[in-house]
Amino acid sequence: MNQKYLIPLITVFLLFLVAYVGVEGAGMQVVFGVLIPYLAVAAFLAGFVIKVLGWAGSAVPFRIPTTCGQQKSLPWIKQNSIDNPNTSAGVFVRMVLEIFLFRSLFRNTKAAFNRNAANRLSYSWEIFLWAGALAFHYSFLVVLLRHFRFFTSPVPSCIQWLEYFDGIVQLGLPGLFISGVVLLAATLFLLGRRIFDAKVNYISQAADYFPLFLIIGIAATGLSMRYFTKVDIVGIKELTMGLVTFAPVIPEGVGGLFYAHVLLVSVLFAYFPLSKLMHMGGVFLSPTRNMANNTRAVRHVNPWNYDVETHTYEQYEDHFREKMIEAGLPVDKKE
Repeated sequence: MNQKYLIPLITVFLLFLVAYVGVEGAGMQVVFGVLIPYLAVAAFLAGFVIKVLGWAGSAVPFRIPTTCGQQKSLPWIKQNSIDNPNTSAGVFVRMVLEIFLFRSLFRNTKAAFNRNAANRLSYSWEIFLWAGALAFHYSFLVVLLRHFRFFTSPVPSCIQWLEYFDGIVQLGLPGLFISGVVLLAATLFLLGRRIFDAKVNYISQAADYFPLFLIIGIAATGLSMRYFTKVDIVGIKELTMGLVTFAPVIPEGVGGLFYAHVLLVSVLFAYFPLSKLMHMGGVFLSPTRNMANNTRAVRHVNPWNYDVETHTYEQYEDHFREKMIEAGLPVDKKE
């Protein structure tokens, strides 16, 4: 097995064992149920803010939007106002489609040599990557929102409605939540693509596999607690409400599997600002997406430019006039 994904896999498994054994064998519920979650949330918030402020303070000397269509030009040439916007309204539409529907990924193609056509290079539509990414992100969002029921009392009606529609497929007891199954399946798909697609595997590093294994571990332990290993929901609610009200309590009867689940979630939160997962915040600040391509109509002046003392041609000629005349160079003024 390739060490690029073997090491992250072992790391996630060891994190699970540390929490499970620490709770079941050493009674470290306070560490894994209170201390580590608080530290993880603090690291997430601090890291996220630092990253965003760093990006927001970065200079953008040129307009560098990535374009996939015709720029606004002559009146009789049709412009692609979404893929190559020249107005703020066009940029807004493009950003909305990018953030909520992954439009650029939907248009993505992959290149391969076609053996049936004398090894000619051909391009094909990579719809499965777009579908897998969309399923992963939206199922993750639903799972995250649905878990707010553990941190609120009373539970908001919007969360209740979300939970109702998520569990509309009633298969056994307790009812099946679609988002949890889709999240696990989509993550396994993205992991399999990195492992078995030679081109993607070649450019993948351990840092690309670690969050995938973390999310798989989170989804697997969550599904296990809901459908196979029963847990004390009342006790978990008591613990989570104690965390959000800064009056933590450790309930009785909550086993090591739950604390292992919490540790994996905490590690994901703390690791988030240090990883590529920060594209969640970076997509809003990317100059390749959030800038209008109007360089033919408006001169872009970098707002970070400091004042520079200019040297006009008249000043240049005044300074070197005698030497220019001696060299036979034309001048505007003789004196």
